[in-house]
Amino acid sequence: MIGGLFIYNHKGEVLISRVYRDDIGRNAVDAFRVNVIHARQQVRSPVTNIARTSFFHVKRSNIWLAAVTKQNVNAAMVFEFLYKMCDVMTAYFGKISEENIKNNFVLIYELLDEILDFGYPQNSETGALKTFITQQGIKGQSQTKEEQSQITSQVTGQIGWRREGIKYRRNELFLDVLESVNLLMSPQGQVLSAHVSGRVVMKSYLSGMPECKFGMNDKIVIDKQGKGGASDEGKSDLGGGSGKQSIAIDDCTFHQCVRLSKFDLERSISFIPPDGEYELMRYRTTKDIILPFRVIPLVREVGRTKLEVKVVIKSNFKPSLLAQKIEVRIPTPLNTSGVQVICMKGKAKYKASENAIVWKIKRMAGMKESQISAEIELLPTNDKKKWARPPISMNFEVPFAPSGLKVRYLKVFESKLNYSDHDVIKWVRYIGRSGIYETRC
Repeated sequence: MIGGLFIYNHKGEVLISRVYRDDIGRNAVDAFRVNVIHARQQVRSPVTNIARTSFFHVKRSNIWLAAVTKQNVNAAMVFEFLYKMCDVMTAYFGKISEENIKNNFVLIYELLDEILDFGYPQNSETGALKTFITQQGIKGQSQTKEEQSQITSQVTGQIGWRREGIKYRRNELFLDVLESVNLLMSPQGQVLSAHVSGRVVMKSYLSGMPECKFGMNDKIVIDKQGKGGASDEGKSDLGGGSGKQSIAIDDCTFHQCVRLSKFDLERSISFIPPDGEYELMRYRTTKDIILPFRVIPLVREVGRTKLEVKVVIKSNFKPSLLAQKIEVRIPTPLNTSGVQVICMKGKAKYKASENAIVWKIKRMAGMKESQISAEIELLPTNDKKKWARPPISMNFEVPFAPSGLKVRYLKVFESKLNYSDHDVIKWVRYIGRSGIYETRC
């Protein structure tokens, strides 16, 4: 397992040093500094092997976090721990910088003592850690016996991400389906590659230790219900989204609170939620994606000193919905001397420093189209190379999930306290954003 953990600044000076195994000596600190931080050529690999010792490192601004081991460990788990360590430090004192690390070094050592035990990662949930490690350090004798027993059961029990005894006047659940749609399209309108990366983010303000059940229009579940008859849970539908019946999810990852055994057997997502905000799951889809916008470019070269560009954008969603924060970036050649722009809607401006015409539209309804025309004057050049014509990129935000994902049900069960699923106020929101959304011209 992890033999030691070191945090360096950009000069290679050690800010934090914690050794968990006897096989890691002081020479390991110097080896990483010489071979990685002060290397003549930039080290691109996050894993470096030096004298039968493996160094796993991540970098945050000008700070290096390095986990050191001489054993054959699971690399993915080590990196998961390093990223989690970064998240914990950010939650405690904000930005990870040399100054913040020096100001909070006592706190960091306390966190390391709790998160790592003899090199084995333990409970790294920020909510659980904050109950017994505060900014001033560990709480002293001022704690009551009841508080101490709560902390003990939370750290050693099965549910480390949620403490007992949480109470709210009003029980509420907020669920956000956040999707990023990525596209590469040919000038003729053929989709060359497209995929959606999505996240389900929840905020839960629920009393007690509730059990939640979450369902979506996953193709496998819908097909099962079609053969065996629809269940009661599939009848309700929360929020908007698209009109698609089911979607095929290529891969997904879950928060540790989700019972994976139930998901494997029944494809149902059941969990005891952490208190506050957390990411329930991530997923990716590649089939039957709803592309919110189609970009139709037309570029015509008039001699060697002039370009005529016309770009049409068409919205491909329900007319009742509105897209926002629309931005189209049309690249221009390096030898551009002047640009004249005419657009039907929004504002367009040529930015010489970025070699692009930036067209911004505040909002646009579905099933509409808008266009921009531009005359680009070019300076004479001796370069015989043709202009490479970089793709037109687009940014936007739409109030639906481009993958077609729908929340079919979200149920809450709490046996000990006197409230049922109907007493919980639920909010569901769908937001689709552009990732790398490009059309070749």
